[in-house]
Amino acid sequence: MKKLLFVGILLLGICASINAQPRAIGGRIGYGLEASYQHTVGNNMVEVELGLPGFRGIEAAATYDWLFGINSWQNKGEWNWYAGVGAGVGFWNFTGNGNGLGYLGIAGRIGVEYTFWFPLQLSLDWRPIIGPSFGGGKTAYHYDGLWAGGVALGVRYRF
Repeated sequence: MKKLLFVGILLLGICASINAQPRAIGGRIGYGLEASYQHTVGNNMVEVELGLPGFRGIEAAATYDWLFGINSWQNKGEWNWYAGVGAGVGFWNFTGNGNGLGYLGIAGRIGVEYTFWFPLQLSLDWRPIIGPSFGGGKTAYHYDGLWAGGVALGVRYRF
């Protein structure tokens, strides 16, 4: 009950702060598809994704990213590079018979983004998830490497 109350208060606080900050919604295309949401927190951002890695499972990740402006490239839009850390969780069904692997790990992110003078944002980033895998009668090590959940092109509507 205490956990439910804590989560409820946390969600209420998040909802209250959402209306006051710039945000972006869209998707990431890489080794699968992901829905992506960015929310500005001061000069930085929180990014949350829910996706289908390799179309063989489901994955969610959230990172807190520090933004760094690239002033020498500014013409009409805005260039930034960013790096951050967070967490990821997912489930892969390799066999097709319900015996899959779940995983929980630390997510990192590094990338570059361009926000046009109209409300469109493009990004290219790398987000690996490193941690243990569980299920299927074994415990293993999970790593979303260079392509699996890693490098992706993001397209978002900024509002």
